[in-house]
Amino acid sequence: MYCIVDIETTGNGIKGNRITEIAIFKYDGYQIVDEYTSLVNPECEIPYFITGLTGIDNDMVRNAPTIAEISDTILNFTNDCIFVAHSVNFDYNVIKEEFKALNKEFIRKKLCTVRLSRKLIPGYHSYSLGKLCSSLQIPLTDRHRARGDAHATTLLFQRLLRVDGAAEVFKKFLNARSQEATLPPALHKEVYEKLPNKPGVYYFKNTSGKIIYVGKAINIKKRVLSHFYDKSSKEITMCHETADIDFELSGSDLLALLMESDAIKKHYPEYNRAQKRTIQPYAIFSYQDRNGIVHLAYNKLKLVPRPILTLYRPSDCRSYLEGLCNTFSLCPKYCHLQEGVAHCSHYSITTCGGVCRGNESTETYNRKVTAAIAHMETADESFVFQEKGRYNSEQAFVYIENGKYAGYGFIEKEHSVSSFEDFDAFLVRQKNTLETQRIVQSYLIKNPEKSKMAFTETTL
Repeated sequence: MYCIVDIETTGNGIKGNRITEIAIFKYDGYQIVDEYTSLVNPECEIPYFITGLTGIDNDMVRNAPTIAEISDTILNFTNDCIFVAHSVNFDYNVIKEEFKALNKEFIRKKLCTVRLSRKLIPGYHSYSLGKLCSSLQIPLTDRHRARGDAHATTLLFQRLLRVDGAAEVFKKFLNARSQEATLPPALHKEVYEKLPNKPGVYYFKNTSGKIIYVGKAINIKKRVLSHFYDKSSKEITMCHETADIDFELSGSDLLALLMESDAIKKHYPEYNRAQKRTIQPYAIFSYQDRNGIVHLAYNKLKLVPRPILTLYRPSDCRSYLEGLCNTFSLCPKYCHLQEGVAHCSHYSITTCGGVCRGNESTETYNRKVTAAIAHMETADESFVFQEKGRYNSEQAFVYIENGKYAGYGFIEKEHSVSSFEDFDAFLVRQKNTLETQRIVQSYLIKNPEKSKMAFTETTL
């Protein structure tokens, strides 16, 4: 038995969406055997644009039952039925969230008439309910009202059941392991199946081929699937628009981050928000206290009069200062890694010479700080560091030119290189943006051995 469902809502995403009307047709595969339709009081205001679309306004639902009052009816009506809808994940998840708020569970097997139509009757330009019904000459009245849309979906479903090969397709779609009910309605399963379990970047595209989202992952296929399980409003809307997915292998997480950043800046996808925000730069600086001891500290770049080194996260500043303390035997207290203490007692830095305890002279300590500052000021050298390639036969590299990120590339392991000119033939030059600078600096701080690999006399 099938229950073909359509709902109208307040249009506030999935979790904030409230039902204003619901229609359910119980269908046995041959005919409609029962029907349930009701307006629903959402217990909140219906936005004007929703009223303009559906015709349902606040006055119409004022005396209608709430979802709490009809929840048992819906549960009993759909019991032991397969839940069917056009773009099923929307209707199903809204109902599920409404029931969840009532501390009730709503679990049904489900089928999507969009995905079924794409599989059984391929070749149409659009699979929206209105255009599909028009193409198939299925009567559709009261568009954007629950009963009208549910009835048209029932007629479409009836048509799909009788397409050659439908039985096998329905059986496959109802298989819990098939993931057909999880994938976006416009996305062919074959596209998802071709995604690799490797590091790289992936591109969500809409029906027009426009990139709407760029992501990176250590495992592309697994990460893409997680988008489809995410029930946040933004993810559901994005996945609903996704009709194709492309990808590029990177070989490593670092290369994936850099490639993702470049792609976001190039395509400016609608659903990428993280790298559209303004990055707050920080700076490491020095000053001398009243006792003559030179301190190293960090603050927002705009508040630092004479910055020594610019970084892009407080955590990176702390990590960098921790590295300086270990390398130059500096004091964590005077590098502001420990505040409000009489003398240092850092859990991982034990190289302090004792200036905070009076066991080391100010002059000796300041010479070490001067050496550390000189080290920071030489951060504009050029070097290449290696990363894992996309395939076993190649090696990836990232090139830093005069202290700035210049790009990345891939070289077959059989090639030997000893100068930048050798790398240049394989280098994919990139812009040195605040984001890429932050990515590279953060990586080198966590992997300090990488920055020691100058490009001269380097063999990949």
